[in-house]
Amino acid sequence: MDNAQRKKPVRGAYLLPNMLTTLSMFLGFLSMVWAGQGRFEQAGMAILASALMDGLDGKVARLTNTASEFGVQYDSLADLVAFGLAPAILLWHWQLCNFGRVGVAAAFIFAACGALRLARFNVSTAVTGKRFFMGLPIPAGGCTVVTFIFFAALFPEALNTVTPYAALALAVAVGVLMVSRVRYFSFKEYDILTAHPVRSMLAFLFLLALVVSVPRVFGFVYCALYIAGGLIYTFYILPRRDRKLMRSLATQDE
Repeated sequence: MDNAQRKKPVRGAYLLPNMLTTLSMFLGFLSMVWAGQGRFEQAGMAILASALMDGLDGKVARLTNTASEFGVQYDSLADLVAFGLAPAILLWHWQLCNFGRVGVAAAFIFAACGALRLARFNVSTAVTGKRFFMGLPIPAGGCTVVTFIFFAALFPEALNTVTPYAALALAVAVGVLMVSRVRYFSFKEYDILTAHPVRSMLAFLFLLALVVSVPRVFGFVYCALYIAGGLIYTFYILPRRDRKLMRSLATQDE
């Protein structure tokens, strides 16, 4: 193949997917501004809206065949702002400021682990499968923080003294999960543009109805179930499957 036939690298940036990525980063920045003003629920909603934009930019890039290395790196930087720094700042202004330097350390652990998670993802995408993420994805970590803040608004007054400690534990625990080796389902193999059984649509409608009915409760419940699912799969289901495979191989060798 001569030089004329070789595909030239794209020197510019595709506009549509990167516009969505920029909007996602702006919403993360806006969340930090609102958190500093004490508008915690608006700040949380901005992060959730950013998560929606983050999900759309990749889909749009793939559907329009406008994916690029520039977009991948830009998306990671936007994710760090929207789901690493913004939730950490929100947690600090909401509850962690009560702990002084310990609260600063907990918020920084969350943000730093998010950055490490993104860096590891960027260098390992070529050697890991698409079915699982290694470590909790940073958008899921950010959404877990936000949904917990919404959920905590329902706590009775007797738990007001417990809420700061729960926020402190959540910041550290979610940060550690992001850099852990726990496997989490990516759902990338579940193509929403292809035909699926009707029961899949019914299940989606049921889950959506629960969120719409009691959003503060089921938003956090879904995030907690996603986190628990990765832990159960990694530490219970996967070892059992490996032991069965080893026994099967040993039986065949006999």
